[in-house]
Amino acid sequence: MQNPIVRSASDRNLVIAVAFILAISCVCSLYTTYVIQTTLDALGSSHTMALLIVDGGKSFASDDAGLERNLNSATSTLRISIDIAKALVACCVIISIGLAIRVVKRM
Repeated sequence: MQNPIVRSASDRNLVIAVAFILAISCVCSLYTTYVIQTTLDALGSSHTMALLIVDGGKSFASDDAGLERNLNSATSTLRISIDIAKALVACCVIISIGLAIRVVKRM
């Protein structure tokens, strides 16, 4: 039979480690979301680009087909990335709630 004091201390260390990792993940995902949104806003600004911006920055038109293709590809990739970052933030919040419930039940 295990000593309840040792088990409790190891559980507490595990909860602290998970909380620390969760905090780092949440900060990183929020920062990623901010950077991606700022980049998308810059791509959609008529003051930033010297080409034709279509649909509020959702697509671009240029004399250079390669540039146009690359900017459209980058924009769609950033939109997918921001959705993933927002999903990661939601997962971090859900895990935080679960962790808080576990800590409260242990007290």
